[in-house]
Amino acid sequence: MISKHDIQKLAALSRIKLTSEEEASVAGDMENILGYVQQIQDVSAQHTGTHVRDTNAPHNVLRADEEPHQSGAYTEALLAATPARHGNYVKVKKIL
Repeated sequence: MISKHDIQKLAALSRIKLTSEEEASVAGDMENILGYVQQIQDVSAQHTGTHVRDTNAPHNVLRADEEPHQSGAYTEALLAATPARHGNYVKVKKIL
C-alpha cells in the first residue's frame, strides 16, 4: 500500500502540487500500476527456464534486405518541402 507520505514525496520530487483528491487518485493509480508490474513479475518468475519454443511458430520474421526504391528518388521532393535549404542539405537554426 502506498502511503499518503509517499505520494507527497513523489509530488515534491516531481515538482507538482496535488490536492488531497488528486493525491488519493494518484495513490490508486500507483497501486494499479504496481499491481500490474507484480503480475508481470509473477508470470516471468513462473516461466523462467521452462519456456520451450514452438518450432512451427514464426520467429525473426524480417523483410529481405534489399533496396525498397532507387537511392535519391525522393530527395528533391523532400528538400523542396523544407523551409530553408543549402544545396542538398536542410538548413536549420543553430541551437546551443
